[in-house]
Amino acid sequence: MGPVMKEKVALVTGASSGIGEMTALAMSEAGARVAVGARRGDRLADLAKRAPGEVLALDLDVTDEQSCRAAVAATVEHFGSLDVLVNNAGLMLSGPIVGADTMEWTRMVRTNLLGTMYTTHAALPHLLRSKGTVVQVSSTSGRIASSGGGVYAATKFGVNAFSEALRREVTAQGVRVVLIEPGFVATELASHITDPTMRAAARDLQNSIHPLRPEDIANAVLYAISQPEHVAVNEILLRPTDQIA
Repeated sequence: MGPVMKEKVALVTGASSGIGEMTALAMSEAGARVAVGARRGDRLADLAKRAPGEVLALDLDVTDEQSCRAAVAATVEHFGSLDVLVNNAGLMLSGPIVGADTMEWTRMVRTNLLGTMYTTHAALPHLLRSKGTVVQVSSTSGRIASSGGGVYAATKFGVNAFSEALRREVTAQGVRVVLIEPGFVATELASHITDPTMRAAARDLQNSIHPLRPEDIANAVLYAISQPEHVAVNEILLRPTDQIA
């Protein structure tokens, strides 16, 4: 991509693996100074070593509002500004609604929905100053709710709704809001599913198609944020070519 993000400062949540990790690396390669947040600090330290540019590793738990505020504050204190926020931290604990462990519902709502809201709220004053960009990593599940994915879909529908309201509030002030909706991506996301039937279904799907790779999503993010200031790429929906649903 070349230095399309030269002098830009980005904060990426959920950066210890998968989409977040690849997006942080792609941004660093494009010239950005990147703060990366997650709970697995050892992985962030490894990421910082592999990135070509300066990377600030932050201990971040998006379910904790104070942790979100601290991560944004540390980013701005270290780099002097904030131009791009990538809300990527997410959790998918699929399973039927009947007989569900509702603590899993709470974890998904707190991570996927409230975590996105908390970090966005903390970052907005800085993004308004820089006329920056908010990137929300949602899902095709933010458009289509499937059996066994009711609560995950509810959180992603929520992210989509929050993002559209946010866009309407801040776009005239120069802040762009980008919604990224991937289909099936080969990441660790499905490995956290505790329901054995749903975990097996996710594994079978991955083996039956050519899933997206995290770098595919990173490329979509870079495309959106590298457009001229007067161009707002508000939504990118991307699926594996051979994924039907």
